[in-house]
Amino acid sequence: MKSLSELDIIRKRALNELNLHDKPDRIRIVVGMATCGIAAGAEPVMKAFVDELERRNIDNVHVTKTGCIGVCRLEPIADVINAKGEKITYVNLDEKKARRIVVEHLINGRPVSEYTAGKAES
Repeated sequence: MKSLSELDIIRKRALNELNLHDKPDRIRIVVGMATCGIAAGAEPVMKAFVDELERRNIDNVHVTKTGCIGVCRLEPIADVINAKGEKITYVNLDEKKARRIVVEHLINGRPVSEYTAGKAES
């Protein structure tokens, strides 16, 4: 960065990413990336989400990370939050499961119930 105008461009880009309300169809995937999540394999899971979305040219999904979700024994964990704020929590993830979630849940609109927290706790 060499000028204030470059800094302003970066700031505007960041604000665009943060302002999810301007995009009514925006979906978020939030991956738990605290120490327990990383140790359980959350980094490759997050990468699989990003890679699969890019491969399929899906641009209304924003993948982010968060800290501790609080259920270490179920890591890696990811929340899929739709535009209405409704959340489905997926647990015990791996790269293959992440890719399936993109296809089944995000593209076809059918949550993958066998990967959800509710199924894991039953």
